[in-house]
Amino acid sequence: MLAYYFDLALRGCRRSKALTALVVVLMGCGVATCMVTFAVFRVAAADPIPWKSGQLFVPQIDNFGPAHNWKGEPPILLSYTDAQALLHARQAKRQVLIYGSKWTVLPDDARQQPLPQEGDAVSSDFFAMFDARFRYGGGWSAHDDDQRAAVVVISSALNQKLFGGADSVGREINLDAHVYRIVGVLDEWEPRPRYFDMASTFYAFSHPRQLYLPFSRAIDVRKATTGQFYCSTNTVDPDLPDWSSVLRSECAWIVAWVELPARADVARYRDWLRNYAAEQQRLGRFAWSPNTGLSNVGQWLHVMKVVPKSSALSLIVSVSFLLICLVNVVGLMLARFMRRAPEIGVRRALGASRGVIYRQFLVEAAVIGLAGGVLGLLLTALGMAGIGKVFEPELARLARLDASLLLLTVLVAVLASLIAALYPTWRAAQVQPAWQLKVNG
Repeated sequence: MLAYYFDLALRGCRRSKALTALVVVLMGCGVATCMVTFAVFRVAAADPIPWKSGQLFVPQIDNFGPAHNWKGEPPILLSYTDAQALLHARQAKRQVLIYGSKWTVLPDDARQQPLPQEGDAVSSDFFAMFDARFRYGGGWSAHDDDQRAAVVVISSALNQKLFGGADSVGREINLDAHVYRIVGVLDEWEPRPRYFDMASTFYAFSHPRQLYLPFSRAIDVRKATTGQFYCSTNTVDPDLPDWSSVLRSECAWIVAWVELPARADVARYRDWLRNYAAEQQRLGRFAWSPNTGLSNVGQWLHVMKVVPKSSALSLIVSVSFLLICLVNVVGLMLARFMRRAPEIGVRRALGASRGVIYRQFLVEAAVIGLAGGVLGLLLTALGMAGIGKVFEPELARLARLDASLLLLTVLVAVLASLIAALYPTWRAAQVQPAWQLKVNG
């Protein structure tokens, strides 16, 4: 019977070519607009580490107080004092401190120009916590952290530029006139969004870092942050020569992460954070009640408002456009189906039930939706080629027209056509055979 309904659908489309073409165009344009914006929104809203996002948390400690924090929420970054306390307490399976920095690679050949590179100062658990992939070597040890070792992990892109892609583990590079030993070369590892350091880099979709150095080493060489630097009184500048005053200050500029595999670990760590803040209150450092936070990856992405407003707004507008297209499709399908009232009347008079009429016209709507989906695929591919002119280039270049998006485009087109055909099909099934036979007789 399905083949029979399909044949009837093709015949119906041939009889109303203009209306059919108009419905296909409307469906194709509406679906393509939705899919292009959804492709960008999907990248922005995706879970960057789904297999582990429920185990990774950002601890927050309010060292600003109710007079200076944001609507009662603790700062998104930590002061050096609190960051060090968190790191050395070792209350989690792993704990990491991060802040962004800028370095200059000085080539061995004096005739070559220095290479400014962005890097992250991180503690040793960083690579294991975030499942970083290595092409050569690996990260450094906790002992290297304690010794403030002059070691570095570089990206595959920088390794290609400096060493032609060869295994450079054990070799040395000159950073800011200091020699560092390479202990690892990362593979093509570019988490998007860069959830782990976006609090210090301003933008979650910025280019990947080329260098990773020990947090303790960066502090030792007085490397200032290039990321966000918040002070409750705005009296301390990170570029001041008095580095010790920066470390002693209540300014927040370090992001911390902890790995807590079980729910009991999360509850225990929350208690530790509150107890730590309460201890600081008793010591006279805080003049307010403990105010702490602990957010997993998904909650952190929400706190940091990772999804750009332009992307979310574009998706809302495109869905609205698809709904407008569907309203027009409903009218066109109603006109298509009701023009065939005599045919329906004859079929009903010959014994066809309303259920048969429902199935016939819904199959026809699905065929039209499939054609609209094919057109939508072509328009989506065309739209994907130009999304960089509408959305942020760093975000647009991550959007892909993959198999899942292709399948979703067709499914949305077919489903939307079926929904649009429900009312016209119901009207067609209500046709009275006796009245139609009388009129045509």
